[in-house]
Amino acid sequence: MAEAKQERRTDYGPPHYEQFLPPIIKKNYGKWKYHEIVKPGVLVHVSETGDKVYTVRAASGRLLSVDKIRMYCDLADKYCDGHLRFTSRHSVEFMSPKEEVVDPLIEELRAMGHPVGGIGNAISSIVHTQGWVHCHSAATDASGVVTAVMDDLIEHFEETKLPGKLRIALACCLNMCGAVHCSDIAILGYHRKPPMLDHEYLDKMCEIPLAIAACPTAAIKPTKVEVNGEKLNSVAVKNERCMFCGNCYTMCPSMPLADTEGDGIVIMAGGKVSNRISPPKFSKVVVAFLPNEMPRWESTTACIKKIVEAYAAGANK
Repeated sequence: MAEAKQERRTDYGPPHYEQFLPPIIKKNYGKWKYHEIVKPGVLVHVSETGDKVYTVRAASGRLLSVDKIRMYCDLADKYCDGHLRFTSRHSVEFMSPKEEVVDPLIEELRAMGHPVGGIGNAISSIVHTQGWVHCHSAATDASGVVTAVMDDLIEHFEETKLPGKLRIALACCLNMCGAVHCSDIAILGYHRKPPMLDHEYLDKMCEIPLAIAACPTAAIKPTKVEVNGEKLNSVAVKNERCMFCGNCYTMCPSMPLADTEGDGIVIMAGGKVSNRISPPKFSKVVVAFLPNEMPRWESTTACIKKIVEAYAAGANK
């Protein structure tokens, strides 16, 4: 009975990260002396014990198919004893204590279409939200915009010729689950029109009190409307108080916000979370509105490229 109690599992939370560490990382945990950038996209960490671990960082999509993940796993099995990791900015990193695997690994990644870089004075992968692939309140796409922007800026990912690190983020609506409020350059999807009201079905599909409570600016109130000669419970929106966040649509499908002409992109810049040189600060709007120009978002990519080139040419180093 005592043995059964000892073996009984009581914690059903996430497994401890330590069991997933590569052996070289686990052996030298807390003993790393320094790290260096060997070349663009490649780091070496050196331990007090003399051990070294080489890291190759490659760009990766945020939304991955099972086939793509299996391709990564095959590379990890071939070069890194089965170990890899994903960064918080959606890059994929392969770690190995063997320096001789670095160059062939890079060659295979590039053959698969994955550029290597994003380390040091470079643009890292753009962190972004779901966009039209999944999010119901998106004012712009995420993966499509990010792909178009990085196609134009890929040289700054693969090389380290910028004055410093550069972080770009995208959020597809102003609820900003992409943390664009604190990035160097931010791409923000923005609705410019209040929600449309489908009075005929609103009371049938929605809990009206929840839709009212979801509004952060108290712009929604209950009302009665007449549809086809019948009095129906519905809501009214005070347009001048609406901040176009889409929270009401989250609670009520009869209050859609998406609009071809009204939806677009706002460009922000200057956000930071570190306290180096100056305190943390929020991003500020630099371009108030750009239209959605599928599939390549020409105006948005040209604007961001211009900002990056101005930074590269004139920033203090």
